[in-house]
Amino acid sequence: MAAYRPTIGLEIHAELKTQTKMFCACQNAPDERTPNTHVCPVCMAHPGTLPVINREAVAKVLLVGQALGAKLADYSEFDRKSYFYPDIPKGYQLSQFAYPLVQGGSLRGVEITRIHLEEDTARSQHTGEGDVSLVDYNRAGVPLMELVTEPVIHDAETAGSFARELQLLLRYLGAGDANMEKGEMRVEANISVSKDDMLGTKVEVKNLNSFRSVERAIAFEIERQSALLESGGQITQETRGWDEAKQVTFSQRKKESSHDYRYFPDPDLPKLKISEMQEFSSARLGELLPELPWERRARYIAAGLKADDADMFVRDQVLGAFFDATVRDLAQAEVLLAANYIGTDVAGARAKGTLADVWLIEPDNAKRMQQLIQLIAKGDLSSRGGKETLAHMFVDVRAPHDIATAEGLVQQSDTSALAAIIERVVATHPSVVADYKAGKEAALQFLVGQGMKESKGSANPTVLREEFTRTLQ
Repeated sequence: MAAYRPTIGLEIHAELKTQTKMFCACQNAPDERTPNTHVCPVCMAHPGTLPVINREAVAKVLLVGQALGAKLADYSEFDRKSYFYPDIPKGYQLSQFAYPLVQGGSLRGVEITRIHLEEDTARSQHTGEGDVSLVDYNRAGVPLMELVTEPVIHDAETAGSFARELQLLLRYLGAGDANMEKGEMRVEANISVSKDDMLGTKVEVKNLNSFRSVERAIAFEIERQSALLESGGQITQETRGWDEAKQVTFSQRKKESSHDYRYFPDPDLPKLKISEMQEFSSARLGELLPELPWERRARYIAAGLKADDADMFVRDQVLGAFFDATVRDLAQAEVLLAANYIGTDVAGARAKGTLADVWLIEPDNAKRMQQLIQLIAKGDLSSRGGKETLAHMFVDVRAPHDIATAEGLVQQSDTSALAAIIERVVATHPSVVADYKAGKEAALQFLVGQGMKESKGSANPTVLREEFTRTLQ
């Protein structure tokens, strides 16, 4: 098959974490299990009701734009996007068309076209009993951010990486939880293939609800379109869905164009003059920005952490915060040692469910972890002794040195104490001693191993080796 160049643009919707819905005072609680609990005449579109813009939602979208280095709007307005479906109670969605809140910016090297604010739809529930479908309006009117990228992505992996980094950013900013499995973040991919620099016919794959689905759907669609063109067929501009079980896309409907939605400015909502609102100024938003995911990742890499460890601590903010608290005031070698123990033993215990997050956020435990790392770095504890002491620390509030002492894990470096161990090993293995004196270096390692066994692992192996060498000269 001839090589086709894929071109991909993403549209990502993310529910915002606000106290109330986008245009009314109802609680923002889309996960409420009792249907139609958080509803009111406004979000149910009763005649004569008037919407009111959620100031907090506007602030969160502008904060995202600030983090991405984008241009923040001075003027913005909301539009009516007309389409008819049971989960749209008004028969139109309040969205933004000509004047989005954010334009430009980039993330992971991918240029962004715009970010705008709108309201989420209700949730349809198909019972499977006859032709009956139910609608839960708890989600109707929830603030929804939509981010649109430029069509500058050319492979599935880059698309997946972009979506993952956006999820991280939303969480770092407190803008949203962006849990894809809950529908709090949904990805739509626009995909085309061609043999030249011109864009091919665009196909949209909607409502991808996992990063793996994003990557697999894009990869499948690239292969499907390439094969179709190679066989002399034509690509139809359409909207397709993703069948997770069959790992294929399927046709849903003809793709709409913007004019099909009959956008026009909503007459019930005021125009927004951002420059007249001091809390939305670029300077003020800049003050609110925390350390961003890519900044934190760069800091870890500069400290010498492996890329995988750095990414783990960036993606898992609880674990990352514990690591940061642990390594405060540690030397670089100790920082790398801490990354190893936290990234393996602590993270492993947490993954198994034997260590709760509450342990990680207790300040005293970070201090104790720092003490443990210092004991290991000084040679007071072996690697094995360090791991065993840490396992006790998960359920024991004593200082690591006290735990290690009580459990007999502190390494013996006292040469007088080691002398008796060396004497017993030498007496038990005279032939190995003779081999060493004859020039066989491997024999020394055997003797050291026997010494460690004799001490039940408590001897400092470096000191033990030195003492064996001195004794057998």
